Amino acid sequence: MAARFIVEADGGSRGNPGPAGYGAVVRDGDTGQIVAEAAEFIGHATNNVAEYKGLIAGLKAARELDPDASVDVRMDSKLVVEQMSGRWKIKHPDMQPLAAEARTVLPRGRVTYTWIPRERNKDADRLANEAMDAGKAGRQWEPRKPAAATAAASAADAVADEPPLETAAPKAGWAAPADLGTPTTFVLLRHGETPLTPEKRFSGSGGSDPELSDKGRWQAERAAEALAARGSIQAVVASPMRRTRQTAETVAARLGLEVRYEDGLREVDFGDWEGLTFAEVRERYPDDLSAWLGSAKAKPTGSAESFTTLTHRAGVARDKIIARYAGKTVLVVSHVSPIKTLVRLAIGAPPDSMYRMELSAASICAVQYYADGNASLRLLNDTSHLR
Repeated sequence: MAARFIVEADGGSRGNPGPAGYGAVVRDGDTGQIVAEAAEFIGHATNNVAEYKGLIAGLKAARELDPDASVDVRMDSKLVVEQMSGRWKIKHPDMQPLAAEARTVLPRGRVTYTWIPRERNKDADRLANEAMDAGKAGRQWEPRKPAAATAAASAADAVADEPPLETAAPKAGWAAPADLGTPTTFVLLRHGETPLTPEKRFSGSGGSDPELSDKGRWQAERAAEALAARGSIQAVVASPMRRTRQTAETVAARLGLEVRYEDGLREVDFGDWEGLTFAEVRERYPDDLSAWLGSAKAKPTGSAESFTTLTHRAGVARDKIIARYAGKTVLVVSHVSPIKTLVRLAIGAPPDSMYRMELSAASICAVQYYADGNASLRLLNDTSHLR
């Protein structure tokens, strides 16, 4: 089922026209929880231009979470709501291309527009003012990092520019599960073995895309049996790579479910290291390997992707899955690096914690995500089904 979102958007200009900015939030349509934010200082513009740009940014943020979503746009701009609803003509030449762009983000039948008073649009208004304040200071708006993420980044001294996708710090005290509603549960399954796995060779998204070995297919079958016995899986989402597709399809067939593919769950591109052992990489590319082990911002030789980049796309994939399957149990079939990334984000661990986790082929982890933004690691590297 496609997600349902609420987009609240606003824009402002200090001078009209003058220094301008916009803000937008995307809320889960069922819980009202904010699942995405966007804001930008746009230079010298009018209020109306800023409001339209906020609308476009909010729609694009919702589409990023789920391209099939339906969206209820809520704005305190009567002009934008009436024009986008088709009740008022768009005469101003500055508004016409912006309205046309907004209509292309999502199909018209999946977007509705509702006017709300300004006091009910405080979050978008706050973001718009933050963007204008940033512009006044000569910089662009940046999302605020939760306290836990800031502390972890400082401790690691590695990812000062990592995108703000970390889990928020837990509230003081303990909340009963009923207080937070039904959590969204990710059952994280690493794919079964390939011919490269026993030799511990780098195998990312830039290599040969190997299929499962005979042992890997056996492992996928054992995982399918265990997960069928669990009886709680309601959806299956997987990386589109061959080994994860084969693993996910084996389990999904046993569960009577279809597989949905998410590109954000694919493995890191290891560039020139693809197919090599750790020892071979250390011999051929010692400086690059040392840099990679020392900083999440460093990239494998010949690759365009660092662990910082992975953190961003895995976090976006996580949020899309949570928005689509809120309150459900989802089997997420992926690879070593994305799964470790989701685990470390859930517990607020620094990037170098990934080097301290064991994640066996066809192993199972579990993370629960709550409506207040917190997460709980429930299981790590379970291989009991393979014994």
